[in-house]
Amino acid sequence: MLALRPNCECCDRDLPADSAEARICTFECTFCADCVDNRLGGACPNCGGNFSPRPIRPAALLLKYPASTERVVGKHAGCGA
Repeated sequence: MLALRPNCECCDRDLPADSAEARICTFECTFCADCVDNRLGGACPNCGGNFSPRPIRPAALLLKYPASTERVVGKHAGCGA
């Protein structure tokens, strides 16, 4: 099951579980659409893979399977870190 991380690993923007702006790679690295398009060139800085929109978990299932609260922020070139 996806962790649904709460933020962009590049700019630390909040990405709630229902955000249509969240993008993930095959390892579930999580970034916002703006960073993916404008800072990362569509490639994950951790694994080199591509991104897909993160699925949105139905609200009723978020009660049983809540999103992660652990924020991850990397130190990637182009992210200002």
